[in-house]
Amino acid sequence: MNNLDQIFQENKSITNFSSAYLHYVGTVLSRISVDEIALFVEVLVAAREKEASIYFIGNGGSASTASHFANDLAIGTKAWDKSFRAISLCDNQSIIMAIGNDYGYDQVFSRQLEVLLRKDDVVVAISASGNSGNLIHAMEFAKKREAITVGLTSFDGGKLRKIVDVSVHVPAEKGEYGPAEDGHLVLDHLIGSYLKLRVKEEKSF
Repeated sequence: MNNLDQIFQENKSITNFSSAYLHYVGTVLSRISVDEIALFVEVLVAAREKEASIYFIGNGGSASTASHFANDLAIGTKAWDKSFRAISLCDNQSIIMAIGNDYGYDQVFSRQLEVLLRKDDVVVAISASGNSGNLIHAMEFAKKREAITVGLTSFDGGKLRKIVDVSVHVPAEKGEYGPAEDGHLVLDHLIGSYLKLRVKEEKSF
């Protein structure tokens, strides 16, 4: 029984469940390593300095988080003169369906990276389990292309956490997709807010 199952068993009313869920998510968030966050931000800032591209990938709910991250970095930071070249590879359905149909779903990201990825670019994979085949395939390709790999994971981190250059882990238990994806979105808003303020400060000098 994971924490969410237990929370529901002990809190059948929505008010009590809400209170317990929010408390648990707060506990999960408090256990995220700020040092891991700092390393991720260093990678993003370095990519901006080099005018390198930052590609976000994910499946399901993590695909929408990938799109959200790309938006908040590329547009939300308002770094127009010196931008974060952030792109989600989850957003072009024609490309995804063409690759899935012709080559298989496990290659929907790696085939896009074959076209786009350059040395020193960054690839950020977002996954609760860390074991999605198309993400692992993409990260293995990115390493061959000498790109920098980042994994945002949860549960036990899976294979993704082991193979990336930089890992930011949300310590929710296996099967707790809500708290895991909550954590990834908080990372998006935390990092996006920090970088937006950092860019704003640059412009004030």
